[in-house]
Amino acid sequence: MELFTYYRSTSSYRVRIALALKGLDYQAVPVNLLVPAGGEHRQPAYLAINPQGRVPALRTDEGCVLTQSPAIIEYLEERYPQVALLSADLATRAHERGVAALVACDIHPLHNVSVLNRLRQLGQDEEQVVEWIGHWIGQGLAAIEQLIGDEGYCFGAQPGLADVYLIPQLYAAQRFGVPMAAYPRIARVAALAEQHPAFIQAHPANQPDTPA
Repeated sequence: MELFTYYRSTSSYRVRIALALKGLDYQAVPVNLLVPAGGEHRQPAYLAINPQGRVPALRTDEGCVLTQSPAIIEYLEERYPQVALLSADLATRAHERGVAALVACDIHPLHNVSVLNRLRQLGQDEEQVVEWIGHWIGQGLAAIEQLIGDEGYCFGAQPGLADVYLIPQLYAAQRFGVPMAAYPRIARVAALAEQHPAFIQAHPANQPDTPA
């Protein structure tokens, strides 16, 4: 498999965690999103792979190209069910999917680079942009804090789908300076992930395109 990725893309980070948790081998194909230094996602060669011009994209062993991290992660869960990311209990599965959707649909899109750049184009200064980021990330994490369990990872002793989405969002929160003191349950999950080989392998600091 080939994963088209960018080291600090949280969507790519999710897929890297899922691949690592399942013990799947893949080749990382870095796509530099920085403009003007990179901007490779806007070039014809990459647009031929993903017409949306975003990462991640996954080329499967069969040659099929998949886009959008939720779809890619669902594919991995169904194609490689060993080391399941979802609980066997249906209600718990729904809770796991709920946290994943909260991150993917309600938090992450509102601090995507394209959204932040649009805010700047509309006249918002950097202080206002930072306030925007902190508001939406903080609101989302406050909800997640109430939704996850009191022990282990988000929903048990082993990491699963909710953790795959939460940990990259925490990386973004730290990057943008969002205060984390109000979330002890989330802090517990983060501490466990910091010691887990799959999360370490997938971390932005350990990618082939991470700046020296």
